[in-house]
Amino acid sequence: MSLDGLPPLRDVIERHGLQAKRALGQNFLLDLNLTGKIARSAGDLTGATVIEVGPGPGGLTRALLSDGARRVVAIERDERCLAALAEVSAHYPDRLEVISGDALKTDFAAIASAAEGHGPVRIVANLPYNIGTELLVRWLTVTEWPPFYVSMTLMFQREVAQRIVAAPGSDAYGRLGVLAGWRTQARIVFDVPPQAFTPPPKVTSSVVHLEPRAAPLAADVKKLGRVTEAAFGQRRKMLRQSVKSLGGEALLERAGIDPTRRAETLSVEEFVRLTNAV
Repeated sequence: MSLDGLPPLRDVIERHGLQAKRALGQNFLLDLNLTGKIARSAGDLTGATVIEVGPGPGGLTRALLSDGARRVVAIERDERCLAALAEVSAHYPDRLEVISGDALKTDFAAIASAAEGHGPVRIVANLPYNIGTELLVRWLTVTEWPPFYVSMTLMFQREVAQRIVAAPGSDAYGRLGVLAGWRTQARIVFDVPPQAFTPPPKVTSSVVHLEPRAAPLAADVKKLGRVTEAAFGQRRKMLRQSVKSLGGEALLERAGIDPTRRAETLSVEEFVRLTNAV
């Protein structure tokens, strides 16, 4: 038995036939020391409701519950994992809710609303690689702000993590860095080597912690998306060319931005200014 009194994850995977599926972006994290470290990186979970995406056999789920989460709501698309998660639920009565479904079709704000009165909502997940970025963008661009969560602690491929925390002027700086920098304070907490997973991915992973800014600069979410998409869609070109479809030089003049600059040189504040000039 493991430290939490439940069977080791390798035994759980073998007993339930849970070999990871590449089509689902699955890479299971079996080291309970690492899952515990991720849970602790999320902050004080005591009394919190945690939303987890892609729990798989339940390694991180167990760490979140063991670390004191009042309630965990786990969204799992792979029905093969439900029996293993039911065992975790039985071990932690009334503290784990498993939703069988696609995270991309899940109303997370509704889950948070149902948890109202049950402590703050934190999102903690070893995200499937194939949907991680899309989910993050959705959570960063929710209409209501402050958002339904008080923090996000998420695992990505290191390349994606670097894009999330990238500063202007760096090669990794792009649309993701602007959106994350606009609405949150983001930092890479630690890296996870490929050999920590089953099966091991070809890349190093990183855990990123994001906390919402109480009062981000005012801008229309959809417009900012259009501006960053246009600007970075032709990142090697001058802005007067890359944002031509949005107003070109006239737009840049209204925003007080030199039309010969390139997208990667603009700060988050300048992107907001550009958005508000559209």
